[in-house]
Amino acid sequence: MSLYEDIKNQKEKISLVGLGYVGMPIAVAFARKVKVVGFDLNSEKIAAYKAGKDATKEVGDDAIANTTVEFTSDPADLKSAKFHIVAVPTPINQDKTPDLYPVESASEILGRNLTKGSIVVYESTVYPGVTEDICVPILERESGLKCGTDFKVGYSPERINPGDKVHRLENIKKIVSGMDAQTLEEVANVYELVIEAGVHRASSIKVAEAAKVVENSQRDINIAFINELALAFDKMGIDTNEVIDAMNTKWNALGFRPGLVGGHCIGVDPYYFVYEAERLGYHSRIISAGRQINDDMPVYVAEQIIKQLVLAGKRVRDAKVVFFGATFKENCPDVRNSKIFEILKHLAEYEIKPKLVDAWADPNEVKRSYGCTLDTEKESHDADCIVLAVSHDEYKNRSLAEWDSFFVSGSNNGKVIIDIKGILDNAEVTKAGYVYWRL
Repeated sequence: MSLYEDIKNQKEKISLVGLGYVGMPIAVAFARKVKVVGFDLNSEKIAAYKAGKDATKEVGDDAIANTTVEFTSDPADLKSAKFHIVAVPTPINQDKTPDLYPVESASEILGRNLTKGSIVVYESTVYPGVTEDICVPILERESGLKCGTDFKVGYSPERINPGDKVHRLENIKKIVSGMDAQTLEEVANVYELVIEAGVHRASSIKVAEAAKVVENSQRDINIAFINELALAFDKMGIDTNEVIDAMNTKWNALGFRPGLVGGHCIGVDPYYFVYEAERLGYHSRIISAGRQINDDMPVYVAEQIIKQLVLAGKRVRDAKVVFFGATFKENCPDVRNSKIFEILKHLAEYEIKPKLVDAWADPNEVKRSYGCTLDTEKESHDADCIVLAVSHDEYKNRSLAEWDSFFVSGSNNGKVIIDIKGILDNAEVTKAGYVYWRL
C-alpha cells in the first residue's frame, strides 16, 4: 500500500513544519481530511493556536478553534508523521543574497526526527537546486538515512496569497514535483486531497523551484514598468491611474497599478533568481533593473511628501503627518518587508516623526520588527498631512469628509493628502482644494 493510501486511511500522518501565513492554512485544510501534526518552534504561536486564535487572519479563529491539527513546538512529535511539508520563510540578507538559514534549520530539525519511508516536500521559495543540493544533504546528515532509499523528497511551491479571500489554497492550481516518478505521484495524490483546482506535475524539482521564482519575478517586472511610468508621468503632469484606466479598456491590458512592492514574495523572490543566475555567470538585466526601480520607490514617495508639504506652506520639521497603513498589503496583518517603514526612515532624516495607524497590524509585531509604535485614530487628529498608505477596506470605504476629520481645521489649501494607493477620486479631491498627490 502506498504512503498516500495510508494517509488517506488515517494510518499515517502529515506534518507541517512552520505554521505562519503559508503553513497554518495548509495544516488546517489537510486536517479536514487526514491526521495532521502542526509544528512550529515559536511556543507562543503554538499556544495561541491551541487557544483558538488566528493571528494571521487567514482562516479565522473559529477554524483554528475547531481544527483537529495537533499543534506542537516539540520536534520529537514529528516522528509520528511520514509525509512532511516544510513551509518556513526564505528571506534575504542585507546584501540582497538569499538567507537560507530558516530552511536549513528546519531541515536539521526534521532530519533528526525523520523515519524510514518518509516523504519530505518543501514549499519554501528557493532558487533551483536548493532542495536537492542543500536540503537533502542536511536531511541525510541529521537522520543517518539515505535519500532515494530510506526517504524521498519533493517540491511544491506555495501560492497562498495572504489577505485574499477569493484565491485560496483550495482553488489555486498546485505545482508538484518529486525526485522520481513514484514520488511525484505520491506527492500529487496527497495534495489532491485538498486542492480542488487540481495539480500540475512538473518534470523535475528544479523546474518547480524555478516556476515559483519566475512567477513572482514576472509580477515584479510588470509593477516596475508601471512604477517607471509613474515617475515619468509625474514630471509630465499626467495622472498615472487615469492613464491606466484608459489603457485597461483594451482586452489584453494587464491591469497593474503603481505602488510599493514589499512582503515575503514579490519583493524577495527575484533576488533568489538573480543570485543563482549570477553565481553561474549570467548577469540579470531586466529582473535586476525591475528590482532597483521598485526598491527606490519608498524614497521617491518620501520626497514627494516633503515636496507637497513645502508647496502647502508647511514647516517640514514641525509638520504633523499621519500614515494610515503599515502592512505590506491590504486586508492582511503581515508587516514583513513592508516598505512603509522605509518611507518613515527617510522622513526621519527631516526630523519628521509621523503617527502610524493600521486597522490590521499587530502592534507588538510592529514594535518587535521595526521599533515603531502604532497609534490609535483618536490620537491622530490635527494633522497637516495624511498618507493613505495601504488600501484596507476600512480606508477604501471612507468618504472625503471622513478623511477631512483628521486634519487641523482651516482651509483645504493647507491640507496635504498623499494617496499612495489611489484610494480617492482625483477630481473630487482636487476640486475641494486639497493639496493632493497620488502615485
